[in-house]
Amino acid sequence: MLLQAETWVAVAFLLLMGVFGYFGVHRALLKALDNRRDRIRKELDDARRLKEEAVALVAEYRARRDSAEREAQEIVASATAEAERIAVEAKAKMEDFVARRTKSAESKIAQAEMQALADVRAAAAEAAVTAASSVLSQTVKGNVADGLLDKSIKDVREKLN
Repeated sequence: MLLQAETWVAVAFLLLMGVFGYFGVHRALLKALDNRRDRIRKELDDARRLKEEAVALVAEYRARRDSAEREAQEIVASATAEAERIAVEAKAKMEDFVARRTKSAESKIAQAEMQALADVRAAAAEAAVTAASSVLSQTVKGNVADGLLDKSIKDVREKLN
């Protein structure tokens, strides 16, 4: 039994464990394990805290995004309303402009008609005076004819104008 390898391995193992126990290696091992446990616990706590911060940050960004979307919708609605109001005002201004231009054109046409009628009357009166003067000068002679002619021409001009 002393010559078997397993026996010497067992003896060496027991001696090694005794030396480790004498120098307190087991305390150092336990202390190292405790330190590792504490470090892992701290990392887990940090990870949990970071996760909570990330969740809060995501919630805040979602709230901001929702707020920005609402604001954008309000801006679009406001711009649409403003565009409609401007379109209505532009239409009203255009209709007013067209009405004023039409009225102005009608007024100018009426003035032109009146001027043309006055020109036609003046031309007719002038023609009538010329015709009357020509007829009277050929039919009536002398001083009486000249007086009568002047009086008739004045009467015709007054009545036609």
